Amino acid sequence: MTEDLHERLRHLPAADAPALIALGRELLDHGRLPEAEECFRRAAAMGDAVAAFALGNTLAAQERWTEASAAYEEALAGGEAHAWHTLGVVLDEMGDEEGALAAWRGAADAGDTRAAAVLASREWCRTQDPALEDALRAAAEEFPPARADLADLLRETDRAVEARFVLEVGAKRGEAVAWLPLGNLYCDELGDDEAAEEAYRSGIAAGDVRCHHNLGVLLVGRGDHAGATEQFGLGAAAGDELALAALRLFQD
Repeated sequence: MTEDLHERLRHLPAADAPALIALGRELLDHGRLPEAEECFRRAAAMGDAVAAFALGNTLAAQERWTEASAAYEEALAGGEAHAWHTLGVVLDEMGDEEGALAAWRGAADAGDTRAAAVLASREWCRTQDPALEDALRAAAEEFPPARADLADLLRETDRAVEARFVLEVGAKRGEAVAWLPLGNLYCDELGDDEAAEEAYRSGIAAGDVRCHHNLGVLLVGRGDHAGATEQFGLGAAAGDELALAALRLFQD
């Protein structure tokens, strides 16, 4: 198969965009990104919007964000609406929050439900507007962070019991982002430290390194300074700034 791809690459058709796109996709499947990029770039140069979209994806996979965003813009200009969402992701990686939000709005307007979910989540983080409740409820099934955001909104509007239910559903579905706010809810609103500890430890097992800090704080409250120091150290080693600050405080 690899030899066949090599031969086909040597004899790339000069003006057959569908054939170039098909070969580019096969090359991607074999991890040959530079060669796939060449195929998509040639097809995109013929004005093929699908090729421009594929080129953007290939460039994004190489973290060449500026080039990827330009390819997505080209795809959009050619009518490839799927490029809205990925353009938003790339602009977000580039630190262009307003541009990313605008792109996700474009994707949502084009019927992309996941983009609408991401947009609702980002808007909540940016504005804390309770009017986003319906949008977050719709988003929760598409984008796990939106479920945590919905729970945050419910807490802020004095509905802690419903917030717990929302987060427990996420936790049961394996959504790692649910464990930290669930632990915080148990600890801060419901006074159940044992459930909070279990939630933080489950979050750690699911890969949320932020849970080390909150578990450490809980252990401090119990007088378990050795256990807290261990958790702060683990969080700091994983790159969590709060855990690092807490560890330095304990070491001073």
